[in-house]
Amino acid sequence: MTHTIVNPADESVVTTVAAASIEDTDAAIARAAAAQRDWARLAPVDRARLLRRFADAVDGAVEELAAIEMRNSGHPITQARWEAGHVRDVLEYYSASPERLFGRQIPVAGGLDVTFQEPLGVVGVITPWNFPMTIAAWGFAPALAAGNAVVLKPAEWTPLTSMRLAELGLEAGLPDGLFQVIPGKGSVVGQRFVTNETVRKIVFTGSTEIGKQIMSGCADQVKRVTLELGGKSANIVFADSDLERAAATAPYGVFENAGQDCCARSRILVERSVYERFMELLEPAVAGVRVGDPADESTEMGPLVAAAHLDRVRSFVPDDSELAFRAAAPTGPGFWFPPTVLTPARDSRTAREEIFGPVVSVFPFDDEDDAVRFANASEYGLSGSIWTRDLSRGIRVARAIDSGNLSVNSHSSVRYSTPFGGFKQSGLGRELGPDAPLAFTETKNVFLAVDSPSVE
Repeated sequence: MTHTIVNPADESVVTTVAAASIEDTDAAIARAAAAQRDWARLAPVDRARLLRRFADAVDGAVEELAAIEMRNSGHPITQARWEAGHVRDVLEYYSASPERLFGRQIPVAGGLDVTFQEPLGVVGVITPWNFPMTIAAWGFAPALAAGNAVVLKPAEWTPLTSMRLAELGLEAGLPDGLFQVIPGKGSVVGQRFVTNETVRKIVFTGSTEIGKQIMSGCADQVKRVTLELGGKSANIVFADSDLERAAATAPYGVFENAGQDCCARSRILVERSVYERFMELLEPAVAGVRVGDPADESTEMGPLVAAAHLDRVRSFVPDDSELAFRAAAPTGPGFWFPPTVLTPARDSRTAREEIFGPVVSVFPFDDEDDAVRFANASEYGLSGSIWTRDLSRGIRVARAIDSGNLSVNSHSSVRYSTPFGGFKQSGLGRELGPDAPLAFTETKNVFLAVDSPSVE
């Protein structure tokens, strides 16, 4: 069986990719288990050196990876170039971990007690189609650093950069079988990761619905999971904020990657006293988003990833009843949807559901308590922004919002040096940051009895 890869910008066929069977998946997992035993026995300094070589190989292929992602995913070339560089940076960051996986010495009576961070073994990573390279690295880099092997299933629509990353790992000297990419259907490859007992952890990024199914399946083996799921993040703009800056940056908090981002600030909450002025400022900011050919260095937003996804996004804007304004987008071949601003009711579908496209809804709020209540009125809790000149308010509101990643006067969500993950149905566990490798280990406690001194 094969899957046809289509360029989202012009609908041309890029290539076809063979889909793995259950037997192929089991064989890959067996190879990973064998490679992992040798990898774990390597001295930490040697594992660190190979991860740095992997980072160097990615650095040398940044332009190649960016071009592949542009054709496969429709990402603007400047964004794709940043993503490839991010993979390199994540590998470099976690290359320091093998020599810093410290245990502890715990004071006890009668001897010496020490802990060790032991690798789990084989880790299954299942990645989404929206950020194929970057999210893959968040899983495989710390897992490898902790002494594990990784089998990775990329999304069917966007497997190409992950496949090339696996090749670069081999070229850099990683042992054969240690890091494998297995394209295929989620119901075949991904499900086999869940049911195969050799795989000891699943890292999944994708929809909340599928995440729940994976979590349920892993329960049979008490298999560990990290889940990064959906989002419906709020961008809260208070009257005392730098309103011009808040409005100018708001489009980039939601329309980056054509809104195909779990962290997208797809609800903008504006204090009622400045609502009309904010909307006046927002309209030209939205119109200024450059939507077009991903190969153009000036393009800021490309197409949606696939025809099926375009149809889904369109379903959220069936008529102009809630439309405030929208920007321009190319017509003709390609899966294009224009940046769109709605003003719906708080209980509307667009206010509640994750759209995963370039559609944002704007709502007025009355006071701080009202803003927090509405921001929290969601099953999700992944990210969000707070715009205010009052530092106390910024801290107070950030503490009150049920979300894993918040920024004040910024739309930042992800840094590889800080933890990332969600509250509520946005996920389970944390990725990135200094502690990420620990999530791929078991803590082993060892007590060594010490004889009492003999009495002469």
